[in-house]
Amino acid sequence: MLSYDNLYQLLDNTRLKRWLNFLPQDTHAAIFESNNGNLQTWLDAMEKLPDVEPSSFSLNSDTIKIGEESDLNAEQKANLIAALEIFKPWRKGPFDFFGTYIDSEWQSDWKWNRIKDHLSPLKNRLVLDVGCGNGYHSARIAAEGAQLALGIDPGLKFIMQHKVARKYLPKETPFHILPFPLEGLPTGIKNLNFDTLLCMGVLYHRKSPIEHLYQLKYYMKEGSELLLETLVVDGPLGYSLVPDDRYAKMTNVWFLPSILTLEQWMKRCGFKNIRLVDTNQTSAQEQHPTPWATPESLEHFLDPKDKNKTVEGHPAPLRASIIAEL
Repeated sequence: MLSYDNLYQLLDNTRLKRWLNFLPQDTHAAIFESNNGNLQTWLDAMEKLPDVEPSSFSLNSDTIKIGEESDLNAEQKANLIAALEIFKPWRKGPFDFFGTYIDSEWQSDWKWNRIKDHLSPLKNRLVLDVGCGNGYHSARIAAEGAQLALGIDPGLKFIMQHKVARKYLPKETPFHILPFPLEGLPTGIKNLNFDTLLCMGVLYHRKSPIEHLYQLKYYMKEGSELLLETLVVDGPLGYSLVPDDRYAKMTNVWFLPSILTLEQWMKRCGFKNIRLVDTNQTSAQEQHPTPWATPESLEHFLDPKDKNKTVEGHPAPLRASIIAEL
């Protein structure tokens, strides 16, 4: 159920082939030696998923859709829903599994639709999606014809959510997620570069944003493209907000730079052709509580008297998307 054999076969025909010297062992350890107390519960839920062939699937629609309701009988549908509920909260989506619609916390299609036309064509590219969650955007990348849409995220629940979709997709679908953070990927081996990298919603969680930019750069080559999306604040060149404690109730937020500061960071790290392609103040419609997600979401993280401020008094979440090259 958690096999990565299809990914390993795909990698064998790419310039990432040398990963196969250690990737199977490292992946197995990241999952089965994680000491995650929920792992067995998740594995049991995976085993209860209906073993059926979906009559259709779509990765290139706003809702990632796998199967039709008519593909399942009543017992199979009940087992499917019970398994899907084990994997709550569903942060990214939306998904539709055999007629069961999963309204995720984030309307991830909104973000995708803001950035997709700014990316170079993804057809036949090796693409790395850093901090991908359950892989919603990786799936959309695969639908664009990428040779490989590889997501990475250390969250094992996200891996399980991905494996639900992976169970019902054709084995040749080039859409996979590995259970690693960026710093968990291999270094010291040449030609581990990707054509396109996406890093969305990660940079502000890093204590050293400069180090993180250099880590992204390591997996690029001349002509590679980076789409970086992160929280920013208004301010002059050199300004960055460092919250005293929490930001929008998050404890792991470190640096929120001004756009000019972010561009300067990227320039100092060696990126070129840096261009701002989108800014967006997150709305309570794009990030919202649902029965499939969490009882609290953005509306609970903002000042009830001023939606332009967080509950801590900081500027409300403003996200910038920047594309750059090496």
